[in-house]
Amino acid sequence: MIPQNLIFDLGGVIIDLSVDKTIQAICELSGFTPHQVRLAYQTNPEFFAYERGEISDAEFRQALQRIFSFTATDAQLDRAWNAMLVDLPAAKLHLLEELKKSFSVTVLSNTNNIHLSFVNQSMLPQVSSASSLNDYFHAHYYSHLVGKRKPEPEIFTQLLDENNFIPEQTLFLDDNKENIAAAAALGIQTFAVEHPDHVLDYFKKL
Repeated sequence: MIPQNLIFDLGGVIIDLSVDKTIQAICELSGFTPHQVRLAYQTNPEFFAYERGEISDAEFRQALQRIFSFTATDAQLDRAWNAMLVDLPAAKLHLLEELKKSFSVTVLSNTNNIHLSFVNQSMLPQVSSASSLNDYFHAHYYSHLVGKRKPEPEIFTQLLDENNFIPEQTLFLDDNKENIAAAAALGIQTFAVEHPDHVLDYFKKL
């Protein structure tokens, strides 16, 4: 069934992402190994709390310094945290503009204020005259603003309910297998994005 509604993840789907770049930046600031940084991410609740908007930017920066045992300026911390945000391809923004003419286009992203501010203030102006990434979507669901994160089913059901989307008429595109599985369990069509250009290739065939 050709969908009527499209739900896009951001990182790894619209924005080219390299988490390794942030891991390396934190290693350089802290002296931790990449393995230690990954383990800290998995075992410290502040990371998911920040994605849900439960702690502030300042509290998150303090948590980073405590978790990784180093001292840095806000600018240094933000630069390390944003290092994973590699590129915002103009071709993908153009794709979203075209898709908006025929589909309901929504963004659903596990993100945070530091990342989203960097995207809108530093990345977007390089490729677009739009004032915000939101201009490319009919609706936007950012985890830190709605207080939920993927793969929690509640964030999907909120999006479906508020937009009157029928799951079977809705396609969700994400690069995370757990998020894909959570959407599929609710009857949503899914497409697993395994390469940065996968989205462009997919819609050429649709």
